[in-house]
Amino acid sequence: FAMLFLGVGLKRLGWIDARFIDTASTLVFKGTMPVMLFLAILHADLNTALQPALLGYFLLATVLGFLLAWSWAILRIPREERGVYTQGAFRGNNGIVGLALATSIYGDYGLSLGGILSGVVILSYNSLSAIILAIYSPQAKADVWSIGKSILRNPLILGVLAAIPFAYWQVNLPAWLLTSGDYFASMTLPLALICIGGTLSLASLRKGSGLALSASLWKMLWLPLLATFGAFLCGFRNAELGILFLYFASPTAAASFVMAKASGGNHELAASIIVITTLAAVVSTNIGLFVLQWGGWI
Repeated sequence: FAMLFLGVGLKRLGWIDARFIDTASTLVFKGTMPVMLFLAILHADLNTALQPALLGYFLLATVLGFLLAWSWAILRIPREERGVYTQGAFRGNNGIVGLALATSIYGDYGLSLGGILSGVVILSYNSLSAIILAIYSPQAKADVWSIGKSILRNPLILGVLAAIPFAYWQVNLPAWLLTSGDYFASMTLPLALICIGGTLSLASLRKGSGLALSASLWKMLWLPLLATFGAFLCGFRNAELGILFLYFASPTAAASFVMAKASGGNHELAASIIVITTLAAVVSTNIGLFVLQWGGWI
């Protein structure tokens, strides 16, 4: 919240402008965020808490949630807004919010299981987001070949794919390179949030409030409810069910703003969805955890 408000304040003071936001968003999308994802995979312990059933369920629920949100967008949302709307409705901030909550509640086990789950999150979210944004982007063609190229050229996906062999074979990179990478990657979240805050305005919030609220309801109510209930029916309990809920119920990722802007989509709508879901998560996450604990399921 502090970084979002800082971005709003810097824009009002005239210290940042549209040109800065464009440049900084490009830096995050093509540079700092891919490095952050690379390092996250590199440091993950692939041999700890590897649970194929849980990972498979999360992937299936993610794809089904994506298809549900997309179907709703086709029926109710103007075509030019469908890509950004669908991305905001299904894509959670699991790499930061979900993992942090899983670690704070379940300790080392939450960090271990959540870290491996984050690998599935990164690949699935970025691939599906690249597809939906390419289909509805005013800057891209919607044929299969063009969509495939947009996925393979996505810097976030490339960052993950490049890290997998290093993590699998446990390649040790030089300490100076890791330190430099950590410094570079640490700019990702502050810079992205400042850009989001600099994009926000009362006019844009009013203009896209209906769409943003609709996407936020999908992200913070319907998809977590359906996906967590499905996990319960599949037999997940205790820490596994709790971690799945935290990942499903996390607010929309800041990366959705960066990808929307890079694709030429309505980045103001993306920013509004991020702000609304982040505010809603304070309430909805606590209510969800209370219900699951009250029922003795986690």
